Amino acid sequence: MTRKQLAGPEPAATTAEVFGELLRHYRESAGLTQAALAALVHCDRSQVARVEAAKRVPTDAFARACDEVLGTGGVLLRLWGRIDWYPEVQHPDWFERRAEMDAEAVALREYQVQVVPGLLQAPDYAYALLSQIAEPDEAERRVRARLSRQQRFLAAGGPLYIAVLDESCVRNVVGDAAVMRDQCAHLLEVGRRPNIVIQVAPANRSELVPPSTSMSLIRLPKGKEWIYSESLGQGHFIDDPAVFARHSQTYDVLRADTLSATESAALISEAMEGYEHHAEARTRRVDLDQEQLQRERRRQLPRSRPRIPRPRPRA
Repeated sequence: MTRKQLAGPEPAATTAEVFGELLRHYRESAGLTQAALAALVHCDRSQVARVEAAKRVPTDAFARACDEVLGTGGVLLRLWGRIDWYPEVQHPDWFERRAEMDAEAVALREYQVQVVPGLLQAPDYAYALLSQIAEPDEAERRVRARLSRQQRFLAAGGPLYIAVLDESCVRNVVGDAAVMRDQCAHLLEVGRRPNIVIQVAPANRSELVPPSTSMSLIRLPKGKEWIYSESLGQGHFIDDPAVFARHSQTYDVLRADTLSATESAALISEAMEGYEHHAEARTRRVDLDQEQLQRERRRQLPRSRPRIPRPRPRA
């Protein structure tokens, strides 16, 4: 009896693993490397690798793009729609209560500074952010949990979600230029959904009076309203009606004075183009560096024929 027989049957593959195996099959059948496919669907190679290894939850846009590039006839997107990508996700203990509110909120208004709010983060952006404070496996787990909160708001008929972003959210680089380019593209995409409004508070408007910190105004069923904010590793909840009314007024005034959704999309597009140019320039520099390195190596290769000394003329 072999060692494999002694170990018993292999565990059944998860649906995420099936998706990854199918993606790898179509990619290899097309003769593409992970890097080549990533370039064609406009993402990072690591994202393709993680999806194939069932360590990253792909977006529907990623599945659709892969179908188009690989000529699968829409197989990946159909499979993507049938998979429960978040059967067992765990949020940090201090955040669990906020996640439960997101699962039943009828309306959500947010103001955010420095970083894009979690409900609007693209996968690579979320990973780049969380990998600063967690090991790779833990960061992947947290990304999965974070993306699980988005599904209700991104689904058809999702609850109203209004986000006012300080301009620093799209100017502060998280990861690299390629990650920021994809994050800006993600904002533009989700901002077209009928239940989601994204506005940017520009840095050059000194007359704006924003809230003193990032915050969420959450409306639950039966009219219950909460204010949520965060400090280092801790969430804060306030349900005092007077405090909620005061912050709600500050938020509404800010929203009225800031850029419209259309103007905000133009600012985000301008930022995305800047990151695109930066990413292309970096790619060109890497290519030049590789070419220079290859030249140096060629110079250092031993000559195939022995060097014959030439006689020197006598003085």
